[in-house]
Amino acid sequence: MKQKYFYSHIVETSIISLELGEIDLAPSERVHLVSLVESQLHHAILDTILSELSEGDKKKFLGHLTFDDHDKIWVHLKGKIENIEEKIKRVAEELKKELHKDIMASLKEAKKSKK
Repeated sequence: MKQKYFYSHIVETSIISLELGEIDLAPSERVHLVSLVESQLHHAILDTILSELSEGDKKKFLGHLTFDDHDKIWVHLKGKIENIEEKIKRVAEELKKELHKDIMASLKEAKKSKK
């Protein structure tokens, strides 16, 4: 089951899953790649957030994150970081574009090697 992150309502990852479906992979490989993509997105988003918080605010944020308290996370972030939702969307979109490029290159390479 797919994990619901506090930013899941603003970051869409299903397009990557669909693109991975174009590549000739075993189902277990596809699931593994999707989880790697989601992990990479999660770390990029956390890095973006943590880089903008003070030490005390980082601790508070990580505490809310530990308890998966989405409401408290958003109240905290919106009070500490201007345009946080836009910043999360931007970092996610940049990473997804990069991953899309890599996936398409892999797909092209896979098709070439089949010839």
